[in-house]
Amino acid sequence: MIYNIERLKEEIFTTKEKLIKHQLYSNINSMTQLQVFMQNHVFAVWDFMSLLKTLQINLTCTSIPWLPVGSATTRYLINEIVIGEESDVDENGTRMSHFEMYLEAMKQAEASVSKIEHFTSLIKSGESVNNSMIRANVSEGVAQFIANTFNTIYSGKIHVQAAVFTFGREDLIPGMFMTFVNSLKNSKGATLTKFKYYLERHIEIDGDHHSQLGYQMTSELCGNDSIKWMEATNAINDALQSRLILWDYINALITKIN
Repeated sequence: MIYNIERLKEEIFTTKEKLIKHQLYSNINSMTQLQVFMQNHVFAVWDFMSLLKTLQINLTCTSIPWLPVGSATTRYLINEIVIGEESDVDENGTRMSHFEMYLEAMKQAEASVSKIEHFTSLIKSGESVNNSMIRANVSEGVAQFIANTFNTIYSGKIHVQAAVFTFGREDLIPGMFMTFVNSLKNSKGATLTKFKYYLERHIEIDGDHHSQLGYQMTSELCGNDSIKWMEATNAINDALQSRLILWDYINALITKIN
């Protein structure tokens, strides 16, 4: 299985490097630009949680009466990740999901949360994801990213969902966010303390524990099936390309700001 994981990493390396070295990071030089980034990126934080819960639903029993589902190994792996993502602690030790943590960081940085809160309120009222994006006036650059994530969710292929979650999100996040942390270290403004904590927490958790759990989960689900490994690799590359489109879109927005 280790061989398959390493080969997969090689096949997505080029696209992943484009994301890690994207000019977006160095182009964020003001609070206004950071606010624009956060107002768009928060939707990716939200749909990450949807992908996470899809895996938990598919790999564990979430209905009554209870019955054992699938492998106990994959049940353990996804439940361990869910605990960290859905009920982590903020810098004050308060329990909250990473999405809620991000919203708190946005508010502290004075980034608008009106669009994401409108969107999630529509979801809560029973609207579909697509209708909620339209009614909340979610931009095309963000909407294509959410659509890509939900195409993976609706595919019904658990091995693909696990692979995209691991290599398109969990494994990718530390490399992308390290640049942000380095650029924010010299900031003396108290308005970024929550955002710094969020980034550093992601690097700490996703860069080690969660990515390793994700590797194990992907290996368990793909097994020795070459077709599953191919489908997983193709889906990851597709997800990374979708992230590139999102990054290009946000980068275009912030470069217009003086």
